[in-house]
Amino acid sequence: MQNNLLETLWRADRVLAGAVALVALAAGGIAGAAIVHAPHTDKSATSIVAQTPVPAMDTASVLETDPALAQLVSEHKCLSEALYYEARGEGARGQMAVAEVIFHRLHNKHYPQTICGVVYQGKGTKECQFSFACVKHAKVKNEEEWDSAQMLAAQILTGVARMNDVTSDATHFHTISVQPEWADHLVKTIQIGNHIFYRDAPITRKS
Repeated sequence: MQNNLLETLWRADRVLAGAVALVALAAGGIAGAAIVHAPHTDKSATSIVAQTPVPAMDTASVLETDPALAQLVSEHKCLSEALYYEARGEGARGQMAVAEVIFHRLHNKHYPQTICGVVYQGKGTKECQFSFACVKHAKVKNEEEWDSAQMLAAQILTGVARMNDVTSDATHFHTISVQPEWADHLVKTIQIGNHIFYRDAPITRKS
């Protein structure tokens, strides 16, 4: 299972090869539902993948028969897209902050329980939670920045790039050029680059 996993993802998405090695070595393979943040720092696993001979294979058919692997690839893509479209000009720190918002929502019962569900919540309506999700033809404009976003997303998924909650439990953010109505009902936590982050206001109990 482990070798097939490494070989498949090496061909399906080269940027995730190191990440899959880390996951496979840590967990003995991938199983189960949504990807969660599981810190692991054995960076030597990356070199194992680089030395692994990769036979010709039909990636599409393998993903079709392996739901867990297909989900990993899908979750990685959704996280990569969020980092790229929402914060590609904000550097790694700004992108990590956006990732924190996604994971805070992922672990909040009021939001979807998958990365793709969180990122694309509201798609097809006028209430997209992430603005790019409502843009019909969002295209990658810079391949180098896209590759960088994909790599960071892979590192985040496996804990190689650790999220330290610099946004203080933030579940919302907006650019400094807008002032959404919802901002008045939340608690501002931090500004990173051109983004301002917020968390839910504490519930006031009536005495």
